[in-house]
Amino acid sequence: MIRSLLIIILILFSAAILQSFWTQEPDKEPDFVLLREQYEKPLDQWPAPHVDKDIAYQEWAPLPAPPIWNQKDAATQAKIALGKLLFFEPRLSASMQISCSSCHDPDMHWTDGRKKAIGSNHRIGRRHTPSLQNIWSQQLFFWDGRQDKLQQVARSPIEDPNEMNTPIDTALSHIHTIKGYRKWIHAAFGTDKMNADQLGEALSCFQQTISSNITRFDNFLKGRGRALSDQQIWGMHLFRTKARCFNCHNGPFFTDGKFHNLGFSNYGTKNQDLGRYEVTRNKADIGTFKTPGIRDAVRTFPWFHDGRFNDISMLLNQYNAGMPQPKAKSGQETDSLYPQQSPHLQPLGITLKEREAIIRFLEALAAQPIEIERPKLPE
Repeated sequence: MIRSLLIIILILFSAAILQSFWTQEPDKEPDFVLLREQYEKPLDQWPAPHVDKDIAYQEWAPLPAPPIWNQKDAATQAKIALGKLLFFEPRLSASMQISCSSCHDPDMHWTDGRKKAIGSNHRIGRRHTPSLQNIWSQQLFFWDGRQDKLQQVARSPIEDPNEMNTPIDTALSHIHTIKGYRKWIHAAFGTDKMNADQLGEALSCFQQTISSNITRFDNFLKGRGRALSDQQIWGMHLFRTKARCFNCHNGPFFTDGKFHNLGFSNYGTKNQDLGRYEVTRNKADIGTFKTPGIRDAVRTFPWFHDGRFNDISMLLNQYNAGMPQPKAKSGQETDSLYPQQSPHLQPLGITLKEREAIIRFLEALAAQPIEIERPKLPE
């Protein structure tokens, strides 16, 4: 009798567990004809995205071209040309083997495909290498937003001991001993030598030319309705509504440029990274990191500031579950610095077919990188 009762309890308990995995809506597909009708209209007539009340969003738009592409004057063009040489120049580094392109490879959408960057003496960097595509559009730079001027961003890896590991003055002396650089420096700045600010200016001018390529999504926005499949339009609709992605991934570059805590600061461990807080010392910024743009995201894994995700289905599963986190350890409940996860993260109830549609839409945001010829370096 007792044994039978235990078996019944076990069956009921197992059923309850199974039910918790199948509480989603039936895996149905939408009316694709109706969905296409809604989204093949001009963008200003699309269904409104679902966003939280505190979100001030920017609507999507076709990919804008970098403004510097239109600056045809000789001075700007000379700075871009010099910056391109310097970007691929390993002699800026202590080892004479590492250039900016070592971590920002143009063939890999200007990132490196690694979980974390490898720099001078094979030192491993602290964070994942972000892409430089569309960097001209950003207001704050790096995962923690510690720089607001691209000129400073462009030169900081040279001095970083985990990257190129060279004092700026030493890097400049390396360049100034190369006779072939003199004509390029003179064309850009009217002198035979450049200073640290001019080095940063040349590098930043080149980096402002780096852009994503036109995608099927851009063509769809421009009126080519068949640029997206029915499944991709469904994924786009889910992205804007049920999946809640539009809260942060809005605007033409699919980023709000803000900082959010998704729960991965590794608080209280040897790998702790408090993100934006390390710059501002504002408690509200503990564990927050900048929202990356997701153009070409499916091609630039691994993802997140620490490169922890390399499977898109697994990543979406985490979002679907609301990014569940372990409970605070004993003593952390009263810790005033304990990171507070973003309230925009919520369980979504996305089905397998819906997840697949979202992935197909993300693929429509990606294209082959714009080809760039590596320069022959001066001697």
